[in-house]
Amino acid sequence: MAESFVKTVKRDYASVNDLVDARQVMAMLEKWAEDYNEYAPHKGLGWLSPRQFRRAATGNFLGAARVSKAA
Repeated sequence: MAESFVKTVKRDYASVNDLVDARQVMAMLEKWAEDYNEYAPHKGLGWLSPRQFRRAATGNFLGAARVSKAA
């Protein structure tokens, strides 16, 4: 899993941006991880992004956390 993520980050994010050094890459990692989790489709997840898959699995299609009401 981690190797696939690193390969995807290199291919889809780092290689298409003009980055001068590792410091710039590190500054962009959080943004890239957010984009990857929200929008990048995965074959193993039925071509859904990780968040789309999780929402479908939990029935939480709005993306908001479910709140249980204590009685």
